[in-house]
Amino acid sequence: MQKELLDQLETPCIVIDMARTEKNVIRMQAEADAAGCRLRPHIKTHKMPLFTRMQLAHGAAGITCAKVSEAEVMADGGAEDIFIAYPMVGDFRIKRAIALAGRLKRLILAVDSMECAVPLNEAAKAAGITLEVRLEVDTGAKRTGVQRTKAAELAKEVYQLSNLNLTGIYTFKSLVYHDEPTEDKVIAGAEEGDMMEAIAEEIRKAGVPIAEISAGSTPTGVEVAKTGKVDEIRPGTYIFKDHMLCKEGAAEPEDIAVRIYATVVSTPCREYAVIDGGTKTFPMDILLDTPPYYYPGYALVAGNDDLQLRRMNEEHGIITSRKGDTGLKVGDKVELIPIHVCTAINMQNKVYLYDGETLRQEVVAARGMLV
Repeated sequence: MQKELLDQLETPCIVIDMARTEKNVIRMQAEADAAGCRLRPHIKTHKMPLFTRMQLAHGAAGITCAKVSEAEVMADGGAEDIFIAYPMVGDFRIKRAIALAGRLKRLILAVDSMECAVPLNEAAKAAGITLEVRLEVDTGAKRTGVQRTKAAELAKEVYQLSNLNLTGIYTFKSLVYHDEPTEDKVIAGAEEGDMMEAIAEEIRKAGVPIAEISAGSTPTGVEVAKTGKVDEIRPGTYIFKDHMLCKEGAAEPEDIAVRIYATVVSTPCREYAVIDGGTKTFPMDILLDTPPYYYPGYALVAGNDDLQLRRMNEEHGIITSRKGDTGLKVGDKVELIPIHVCTAINMQNKVYLYDGETLRQEVVAARGMLV
């Protein structure tokens, strides 16, 4: 980036390269299209209607959100077909989801138990509407989702509810193979397709005519789509990419569209320098020096393997040098590459958008939308 633009940055901040971002969007859409699979990207990564509109303009069938509050922001930004891939538990969530349904062409909600489905059905009945739902199945991530051996029985029970329309199943599996973590996205994706097809067939044999199978995160999405056994994939991180995806074999460093910039505010000695971003700027949801990827710091200093960000307080980041001399001076701006971009974006109220010549700010409108 040109020096005059660097001088404009109020740090710590995030800068998004719009050309790289659009290239990533176009590539994923092309790969989904080539496999004959719908793309319903997860907006958890960018959290901005601007990028939702970009994804839809390039052919996305709709979007995925984690929470009702995120979906409300995206509806305000023009999205009309939204899947909330999270159990709809709690009266507050259900009330907001029913209100949201009246604003959209299509809203799909998630269930993974009767404890979740029954209150949703009762609320829909009271509102005089039918809600479309998908059943989440655990295929190895061991998060939410009914155990796959119990999926058909639960599907039968949900199908009998008067005001829920069970149209499909979905899963989040990511890099898991035979219920264990793997670094091989190809075998993980192939297994995901096989498992979801088998589960869907078992549910249909039980008398539940589900129509859609949704799967695929960024690491496995393309591989799952290639199996021809799912109807839809829901990657999210692909839009910006990050170092984590590079380690997982799902991105190259030149694909990463986001940079974090910080300013050196103190250099008490040659061995370390202090930047103006700490734990409130850089995500700490990764483990350093831990297999399989052995991340060396909470962000990578661009173009300099000697410098490391391994220690932070709330507002202080400590950059150290393997060689013993950081070479940094007070006032220097440091360019860093995010390890996990989704959590990094969510820590910012605004980001800078870079078009190759100019910078402008964009509000992260769904930041902190946790409900």
